Amino acid sequence: MNEADGGRVKRFWRTLRRPSVKYSLLTLLLTGFVAGIVFWGGFNTALEATNTQEFCTSCHEMRDTVYQEYKQTIHYSNRTGVRAVCSDCHVPKDWTHKMLRKAKASFEVWGKLTGSIDTKEKFEAKRMTLATHEWERMKAAGSRECRNCHNFDAMSGEAQKQTVYKKHMKARDEAQTCIDCHKGIAHKLPKEYVDPNEE
Repeated sequence: MNEADGGRVKRFWRTLRRPSVKYSLLTLLLTGFVAGIVFWGGFNTALEATNTQEFCTSCHEMRDTVYQEYKQTIHYSNRTGVRAVCSDCHVPKDWTHKMLRKAKASFEVWGKLTGSIDTKEKFEAKRMTLATHEWERMKAAGSRECRNCHNFDAMSGEAQKQTVYKKHMKARDEAQTCIDCHKGIAHKLPKEYVDPNEE
């Protein structure tokens, strides 16, 4: 670094450290702190609003297709009254993975804006591609969202049918993930889908 650059850097830091003519440093810090809380609160509120069932089904592409399918599943209505909503399966809980998922989902809005899936026919034509992307995402994450509710170690051999329990324990021992066996659990499978176990 030459002397001119060094002098510029020193002047910059001196300017940042110089007290404001109008406001005290404490006032500036408190104002920044409050503004940060307000920004974070607004950001978090907006983020959580996009995780609601109402938001997910606000466009007819979702409301008229996959939402109707989901309403026919055990994830919607069951004997215990526990309901998994869209974000429970499609949005990670931890902050880092949630932010990555939200960023990717913002690109999915492009499909809405361009009308690439704005009719049931267009949606069905892309269903295999859309489903494959989601299955790959779930597999890469080890079905993390499924495991928020389902855990191999919490499964009871007495409460589950023995054949099902044995399959789950085998899947655990072979480090399989939920999506390996449970595609189509909340939405119908694409017509092009071929079960690899039936080939």
